[in-house]
Formats: sequence, C-alpha cells, structure tokens
Amino acid sequence: MSLKDFLLMRQELLLITAALLILSAEIFRDPGKKRSPNLFAIILFAMVTAAGFLPAPTGAIFGGMYEVTQTSLMMKNILNIGVLIVLLQSVTWLGKDENAQRISEYHVILLSTLAGMDFMISAGHFLMFYIGLELATIPLAALVAYDRFSNKSAEGGIKLILISALSSGILLYGLSMIYGTTGTLYFDELAKLFKTGNLQILAFIFFFSGMAFKISIVPFHLWTADVYEGAPVSITSYLSVISKGAAAFIFIIVLFRVFPVIIESWQKLIYVTAVLTMTIGNLFAIRQQNLKRFLAFSSISQAGYLLLGFIGGSQTGMASVIYYILIYVFSNLAAFGVVVAVSNAKGRENIDDYNGFYRTNPGLSLVMLLALFSLAGIPPFAGFFGKFFLFTAAAEKGYYLLVLIAVLNTIISLYYYLLVVKAMFIMKNESPVENFRSDLSTKLALGICVAGIVIIGFAGIIFEVIRNASFGV
Repeated sequence: MSLKDFLLMRQELLLITAALLILSAEIFRDPGKKRSPNLFAIILFAMVTAAGFLPAPTGAIFGGMYEVTQTSLMMKNILNIGVLIVLLQSVTWLGKDENAQRISEYHVILLSTLAGMDFMISAGHFLMFYIGLELATIPLAALVAYDRFSNKSAEGGIKLILISALSSGILLYGLSMIYGTTGTLYFDELAKLFKTGNLQILAFIFFFSGMAFKISIVPFHLWTADVYEGAPVSITSYLSVISKGAAAFIFIIVLFRVFPVIIESWQKLIYVTAVLTMTIGNLFAIRQQNLKRFLAFSSISQAGYLLLGFIGGSQTGMASVIYYILIYVFSNLAAFGVVVAVSNAKGRENIDDYNGFYRTNPGLSLVMLLALFSLAGIPPFAGFFGKFFLFTAAAEKGYYLLVLIAVLNTIISLYYYLLVVKAMFIMKNESPVENFRSDLSTKLALGICVAGIVIIGFAGIIFEVIRNASFGV
C-alpha cells in the first residue's frame, strides 16, 4: 500500500494529529492562561474542518475494509461543522475554575469520538464498523461524566456505558449470526450472499436493535433523557446532534448496501418504529420542564422523522436523510447554544426560568425562536424543507398513511415548541433571567447556526448537490 492510498484516511489522520498536538501543547501551557488551550484547539479543528472541503480522491484500502466515497466525505464534513460549533459553545463552560485544568482532556476525548465516527462512516467491513463504534462510544461515557462534582453527571456516565455495553452485545450477536450464515463481513459480499432465511432475518433484528439504541429509536430510547439531563449541557448537545447524526449516517449506509434483499422486512420494522418514535417522543416532550430532557425527547421524535427517509430505500431517501441531518445540526445546536449560554451565566435550565426571557435577553430569545420553529418544520425556515423532502421520499414509495401520521406528529411538536416560545415572549416573571452578555465564541456559534437555518432553507441547490453525491452510496 502506497502513501497515496494511506492518505485516503485524511480525515482520521488529521483528527489524530490534532489530538496529539493538543496533548503536546498541554506540556508547554502556562497554567495561568485558562483559555489558551480552547483557542488553540478551536483554530486547529477549524483547519481540519476546512481541509475536509478540499478535493479528495475516492477509493478503498485494507482490502476494502475502509472505503472513501463522495457520500462519506460529505457526511464527515457535516459532522465536522457540528463539532466546530460545539467547541465554540463550550469555551465559557471550560473556562470555569473546576474545568480549567482539564480543558485539553475535553478536546482530546471529543476528537477521539469523532475519529471513531469517521471510521464507522467509511467502513466497508463490519469489523472496521465495530472498531469505529467502540472508539466513538467509550470516550462518550467519560464526557458525560466530565463534571466530577455532579452526582447526576456520574450517574449519566454509568448509565451510558451500561446501555452502550448492552447494545453493543446485542449488535455483536447479530453480526456473529450474519457471519455464521454467510462466512464474510464485507458489505459488498454480504449484499450478494444475504438471503431471506429466518436465521438471517433474526440476525438483522439483533443488528437493528443494537443500532436503535444508538439513535434512540423507540422502544430503545429510555436511557436518553436521563443521560442528557445528567451530562453537562455542551456534552448533551454533542450527544443529541453529532453522535446521533453519525449513527444515522452509518445505519442508512448499511441498510442500503448490505440488506437490500430483505428490504420488505426492514421496511415493515421501520414503519412501526417510526410511528412509535415520533409519537412517544412528542407526547413525552410535552410533559418535560427541564430543557435538556425537553430537547432529549424532541431529538427522539426527530429520529422518528429521519426513519421516513430510510423506509423508501431510494436515492432520494438517502439524500433527504443527509439533508435533514445537516439542517438538524444547525437547528438543534442553535437551541442548545441558548441553553448553554443561560446555564453557564445563570445556572437555569427549566422552561419556567425562561418566562419573560425576551424582555431581558431579546437576542437570545430570537435565536431560540428560529431554532424551535425550524425543528417544528415551520416555513420558511430550513426545518420545513428538511421535513418536506423526508415526507416526499416516503410518499414516493406509497407510504401515505405514514406521512399523514408524521404530519399529525408535526402538529403535536409545534404545540410543545410553542410552550417555550410562550414562556419567552408572553409569560411574566417576577425574577426573570437577568440580562447578560455572551462571549465572542458563543455569539459566533449562534451566528453560524442562524445563518445555516436561514440559508439552507432557501438554497434548494444544496439538496440537489447532496442527492447527486449520494448516488450509489
């Protein structure tokens, strides 16, 4: 294998190099400068993100275990954009006294999980897929438990690692059955050897169940709200957007490449889980008062909408999923960005705390309004177009009843998103969140999110670019 072939792993090599540089810089860091590691890590990762958009060759190495396609490059770039926003939102939180000596640890762990996600996305073999999955999952537990002075944070980390171990065991059992019935774990070979036998259908169900834990698909969602509530807010946003987006990316790749023969079977499974996920996620979101739990159930319902793109099994379906995740990155991180800013400044995280928020912090209120309207799918914001293409992908295959159920669920989601809007703009509060000024990094992160919400909705060509790039997976 030549150096040129090895450089196909450009994204992963850059992430590993960045992590090593951050570790090396820690040795020479002046302890008195708390924010210097933040600035260095953000600039370094911004360069990695920019490098991802440079022209890159496609191909395969390690006998086809690792593959680079235009689709995988696009998926990685979307995740990089999201992580860059998360890093910007984390600056204030990391600058607190209790985190000042562990800033580099945060960045290294975060980049490690992202490298694992990139390996998953480029996997052409289930062994490479599983290595990437574990590399992405295990450090996440450390991030969730990052707040060493919080019992909830420690509890969230324990719950995540236990659930991850259980889901990985279920997934591995399914993979062992797939290997036992086919004799291979290469995606392309499995697509030719996989049949509609009962044992192989059972193997797929185990695989589906393991992945459903990662995406928080009902009934494998019960861990989500507790872990999201226990984790620091910046980590919660990472879990909700980046981790879930990466899992959705690899899941749709595997479905389309490995299991096209049993498409009728997994379409029925996805049909049922999509209805349950949308409905239960929305109904439970109505009951929440803590904003992290609120956004957790919101993200569960969003996973249900994503499944509408899966069920079509078409190029349009794949493109709509990628497009929706791109929109979801900006919309959800904008909402979390406001929650992060308020939590860092005032320590408030309940919906009632936002009563009268517009009177004291009109700018942040408008950002939250845009984010919630986009998540609800209200035109002309980007979320409307994302849902439109997902519904179109399902309707093209004749799933009109499913689309109708999704539209009804959109109405339900609009109700609970408006509860937050009502609190900010209409409700009165004797002790509202006082006016405060966000730092430059938070303003930059929110500015990027708002620009994404507005521009992507009107730039219809973006969907066409994604659709053309996702041809053939």
